[in-house]
Amino acid sequence: MPPGGLEKITSAEVAKRAGVSQSAVSRVFTPGASASPEMTQRVRRAADELGYRPNILARSLITGRSRIIGLVISYLENNFYPEVLEKLSAALQQRGYHVLVFMAPQSIDNIDHVVQEILDYQVDGIVTASVAMSSDLAMRCRAAGIPVVLFNRAQDDPRLSAVESDNRSGGAALARFLLAGGHSRFGYIAGWEGASTQRDREAGFVDVLAQSGITLHARAVGNFRHDEAAEAARTMFTGPDRPDAVFVANDHMAFAVMDVLRFELGLRIPEDVSVVGFDDVPMAAWPSYNLTTVRQSAEAMVTQTVDILIDHIEQDDSAPRRATVPAPLIQRGSARLPDNGSNPYDT
Repeated sequence: MPPGGLEKITSAEVAKRAGVSQSAVSRVFTPGASASPEMTQRVRRAADELGYRPNILARSLITGRSRIIGLVISYLENNFYPEVLEKLSAALQQRGYHVLVFMAPQSIDNIDHVVQEILDYQVDGIVTASVAMSSDLAMRCRAAGIPVVLFNRAQDDPRLSAVESDNRSGGAALARFLLAGGHSRFGYIAGWEGASTQRDREAGFVDVLAQSGITLHARAVGNFRHDEAAEAARTMFTGPDRPDAVFVANDHMAFAVMDVLRFELGLRIPEDVSVVGFDDVPMAAWPSYNLTTVRQSAEAMVTQTVDILIDHIEQDDSAPRRATVPAPLIQRGSARLPDNGSNPYDT
């Protein structure tokens, strides 16, 4: 008898109460298995009456599937990632899977250590969000039958599946927009230098500037951190030779930059300096920020990620897949508009 003196109810007892076979009970409680609505109703009613709960861990030993997805994420401070976590969890639950979250620093060495711990939980797949992992570890995961999908990151290794926004075109669109607004001194506040998102956003931005014979007037690193971005803004905008426009590599940092410019340095946005970001988190639309930014569609990125991961797990689709989600420019009030009030350069 289990602790507390309560006898554990078995699937055989549920089957007897419902008047069905034990295998029918198993099908009802197995995600994706075939069971008619009538049978499902009978079995679940009997289970509720008896207080039966299926032993998911025991079933995983039999089927070899835990139906658990390990999610590795480096930080939730950026509002983009709590939204992603919510949408990813909901999408996987609809497919009969659940998320086990692991926090990890951004460096590859630490990520590799965490992923090796995840493997001990017998997960069916792994999603790494806002972090990178070594190609060697990714290949060992695949060799063990555990697929990996990189979310909002890409690596040069073509054997890795990845889903990301079109970061380069987003950065390019922001440069065209600011150029059309008549700016001439451009600043850039970078994210973590090891991130593909940071690299591609900056590359798209500076490439378009270069086409007009312009180089960055100032550059600083905020590492995708609020406090570091604030300090970068203090350094970049103290003194007379400041930029008249700044691209901040994500919205989370852009909010910190805007607060420093307005409340510490007394600068007007966009009259004295235009500020643009990347992500389009809900706060970007708040009147207090009204941030011009590039939208990352969490919904579309999550859909692509789940589809690729489930195909790898259930269809034995081992071919790596890359998905790039469009990232449109969202115009608000934190940056000067072109003379005609639109952005003909968003291509």
